[in-house]
Amino acid sequence: MASMGTGFWRLWTSSGLSNLADGTFKVALPLVAIQTTREPTLIAGLVFALTLPWLVFALPAGALTDRLDRRRTMLRANAARAALLALLAAAVASGWANIWLLYAIAFAAGIAETLYDTSAQSLVPQLVDRDRLPRANARLFAVELTANEFAGPPVAGLLVAAGAVAAFTAPAALWLVALVALWSVRGAFKIHREHRTTLRADIAEGLRFLLRHRLLRSLAVVVGLFNTANTASGAVLVLHAVGPASAMGLSAQLFGLLLTTPAVGSLVGSLAAERVIAKLGRSRSLVVGFVAGTLLVAAPAVTTDPYVVAAAFAVAGGGIAVLNVVAVTLRQRVTPDRLLGRVNSAYRLVAWGTMPLGAALGGVLAQAFGLRAVFVIMTAVALVALLGLTAATERKIEQAMAG
Repeated sequence: MASMGTGFWRLWTSSGLSNLADGTFKVALPLVAIQTTREPTLIAGLVFALTLPWLVFALPAGALTDRLDRRRTMLRANAARAALLALLAAAVASGWANIWLLYAIAFAAGIAETLYDTSAQSLVPQLVDRDRLPRANARLFAVELTANEFAGPPVAGLLVAAGAVAAFTAPAALWLVALVALWSVRGAFKIHREHRTTLRADIAEGLRFLLRHRLLRSLAVVVGLFNTANTASGAVLVLHAVGPASAMGLSAQLFGLLLTTPAVGSLVGSLAAERVIAKLGRSRSLVVGFVAGTLLVAAPAVTTDPYVVAAAFAVAGGGIAVLNVVAVTLRQRVTPDRLLGRVNSAYRLVAWGTMPLGAALGGVLAQAFGLRAVFVIMTAVALVALLGLTAATERKIEQAMAG
């Protein structure tokens, strides 16, 4: 562990705790909501509210990341999320909570997430030498995905069974503990700026870098289409899977366990990513990762057997972990430190800004054609997205990282 420095491992610890809070909150939210409504559009609207900030706030978040101390920005974001969930828990306890309050809290927590995640990815190259970035990213993805997707969902299921107040109080406490761990990371993480510029000029500079870099631009578009499909299906999965009248007939607790299976694959994929990339190369690793990831959308389209769906989700998680290591490391290697926050946010605007659109689309399609149609249509969208990987050849990737 020491090879990457104490600061990195403190960030790693904080990231694990923060992602455990995030994973618990995001699964608890719809599980609490379906106790009041099973309207597909209203349930999908929660995912829309959570992910909308990546569409409307990603670019300002990136500009702020490059202007402010990145560690302090992460601390403030976690403090804000803890306060929001404490407020929500109090509202639930007093009987004031409703679906519209859940929307408002989800949106505000999503804004804090854009600041935290953009700053976190931009902070890593300041803690770790660039030749160690693939290993550092793999270790971060391992703990983040394990906490967010492996531990978070079953914890959420248990907490919801104990009561909505517990379901929202627990992640608030976890964000506070993560804040303490991050506070122990020493150093200043504000990028030196030679000239004063406006926020608008900073945003434009980051966008120009991404738009002119064909490889990063292509990857962003491919991930954006894939995330549209994944979010559309994920937004209605709870209706497809939970309840005696649903297609899969799972309880909330079993649904939480089902959602851990991508994380099992993600953990294996993250730990094996270096070896996979060394054997296949970066280009083939991207293709294999995306093809495997498509199973996350396709499995519910072809079967309601929870064991088959769980196995497919595990394979998908492993593929997504490998492609994330390749894509994030590439972005960190080819982008100057002073632009990294803005390029990360511009990339995520394209790659993640599609998620609220996907969530809304999932709800509309389910309302019009039924739940299974969502999975079938979105599988086709995910497969079409793979065509964009033709720009990510091994030679182009090597040229980008060398230049």
